[in-house]
Amino acid sequence: MSSHSERNDRKKPSAQGRDFRSKPRKTNEFSKGQGDAKDWIWGIHAVEAALANPARPAPKRLLATADRAKRLAPAIARAPFVQILEGADIARQLPAGAVHQGLALKIDEPEALSVYDLGTPAQGLLVMFDQITDPQNIGAIFRSAAAFGARGAILQDRHAPALSGVLAKTAVGAIDKVPYARVVNLSRALEELADLGWRAVGLSGEAEQTLDQVLDGRPTVLVLGSEGEGVRRLVAEHCDVMGKIAMPGGFESLNVSAAAAVALYEASKVRARDETGS
Repeated sequence: MSSHSERNDRKKPSAQGRDFRSKPRKTNEFSKGQGDAKDWIWGIHAVEAALANPARPAPKRLLATADRAKRLAPAIARAPFVQILEGADIARQLPAGAVHQGLALKIDEPEALSVYDLGTPAQGLLVMFDQITDPQNIGAIFRSAAAFGARGAILQDRHAPALSGVLAKTAVGAIDKVPYARVVNLSRALEELADLGWRAVGLSGEAEQTLDQVLDGRPTVLVLGSEGEGVRRLVAEHCDVMGKIAMPGGFESLNVSAAAAVALYEASKVRARDETGS
């Protein structure tokens, strides 16, 4: 693992920071398992949150049943991109099984931030996804991140799905409440965050210490790995410490979204304790 002396030897970031985002992704570059859902969002909470998010570009299409259209804000209901359809006709525009609740929105992702912008000033908690690719897991983690007050999320540019479709439905609007960055290289992103004053804590079932032992209230990047491989070696080497979830019941593992919820709760307890001084 990187030592603090190694971190201090690195060149400090410029005023603008280093931007590790890649070029804008091509349409459908990551569409496995999502099909035409890449830029569709459905469900009441997900659609309403997207429409209320100023970081979103203009909607392309908004499909609504007559009942749902009556509940839209007047300015939106009169917009030219709104179409009133029967529920079955909306369903035909979406992937099989999509539970749209009478609303479906075709819109691009919220604008991604740079690592520098997301991490300045160093305060609170960030969540980093290391090759977690399942849309439902990512959506559930975004929901937990919003619930426990995480400052933002960091995803890979090429190994993470679009923030739409099943992911957005699972997140129940959280992708429009938690700012995010997309980066090419997670290790370099951790280096920049370390220079900005962040401490990286990786989640690993093989760690020697538990999360309650390693979390200390400092600005923290919580690094989560995939269920199969976990946090990758090079990414783990850029963490200050690895921690595991204490499981007194003896069960060996949790789904990554469940593990993330527990870890976020533990981190929120530490922050609350430090803020109250108790």
